[in-house]
Amino acid sequence: MLTIESLTHLGMGRASDGRSLLPRVLPGEEVDVAQDGSVRIVTPSADRVAAPCRHYKSCGGCAMQHATDAFVADWKLGIVQKAVHAHGLSPEFHAVQTSPANSRRRAKFSGRRTKKGAMVGFHGRASHTLFAVPDCQLVTPALLDILPALEALTVLACSRKGEIDLTLTDAPLGPDVLVTTDKELTPQLRIEVAAFANHHGLSRLVWNDEPVVTINAPAQDFVGAKVTPPPGAFLQATKHGEMTLLQAVEEITGKAQRVVDLFAGCGTFTLPLAKRAEVHAVEGEAEMLSALDRGWRAGHELRKVTTETRDLFRRPLEPDELRHFDTAVIDPPRAGADAQIATLARSDIKTIAMVSCNPITFARDANTLVDAGFEMPWVQTVDQFRWSPHVEMVAAFTRK
Repeated sequence: MLTIESLTHLGMGRASDGRSLLPRVLPGEEVDVAQDGSVRIVTPSADRVAAPCRHYKSCGGCAMQHATDAFVADWKLGIVQKAVHAHGLSPEFHAVQTSPANSRRRAKFSGRRTKKGAMVGFHGRASHTLFAVPDCQLVTPALLDILPALEALTVLACSRKGEIDLTLTDAPLGPDVLVTTDKELTPQLRIEVAAFANHHGLSRLVWNDEPVVTINAPAQDFVGAKVTPPPGAFLQATKHGEMTLLQAVEEITGKAQRVVDLFAGCGTFTLPLAKRAEVHAVEGEAEMLSALDRGWRAGHELRKVTTETRDLFRRPLEPDELRHFDTAVIDPPRAGADAQIATLARSDIKTIAMVSCNPITFARDANTLVDAGFEMPWVQTVDQFRWSPHVEMVAAFTRK
């Protein structure tokens, strides 16, 4: 018998034998591990609950449905705190904001043909086995409703022994579907796929990099500005998470007149901030900036927005370029933005709102700013990837 001593940042339980990492267990639990690796809970934790999703045991999409919401929030907050405290930083940590169930508006499913037709779903944990998830508790009802129809699309798009990816985004006028497949899009197949999209009310269907049909623009509302992201482009996972991050960014940048938005994407922060400040949006993907620009031009009562396509990893904005702005917003990918953070630290920027999806690189970059004379009064943790190990955060930095 083993006792679970703690959880890793990926939700695996560290056992008392000093070597075992076990899934779907909780600290303090006593467990038996069979020779096949299966785990039997002998003494359950008071924080253990019945999983709300009937697919939890087979599907690998969630890791923490066996724990109470309060436990998961505390665990995720602890991950952020541990990373930040490792650098000797001690800001105030606001309470975790968690997105509700069935609010995930973007997800990547897999599709595979079967003897009876096709299956669309998620893979099992650390497995190539695919499981249908008709009652998934993560994604929005609109995405759940389209899953049965996507089985027919899988028959069209998938080779007999292959597998396809289906990236789905919930849009107001119908799901936006990106098909990733090695099957060639023939003229006849194009007709069939377009007919499928029209019949099932999709807003847009894209085959690899090629748009097949756009029936309605799959626009997203960025607080008053409508933006149609490129197929498969980054989008905050839930509307709740997006609004929580935006509220924090707006609080940090409240007095700004000239803002530079670094790693701006399609304008999640740029366009709402343009209601009261001029914003310069910098992003490495030209298509995303084009979508942002179109959204700004069609918006109402927005101040000036300029865009710049630039690889901020290889060519960060230098201090002489940053002198035109009083405030910066930065939302880098998981690798963080050490080069851009270094130039921000040397600049005259007074206020920075930093958003991150990686506690380790966030803490590293935060430490660079604090060493350069910034204060970090608070951190807001956001859990929009409910029941997963992923966590996001936003923090305020002001020069002393």
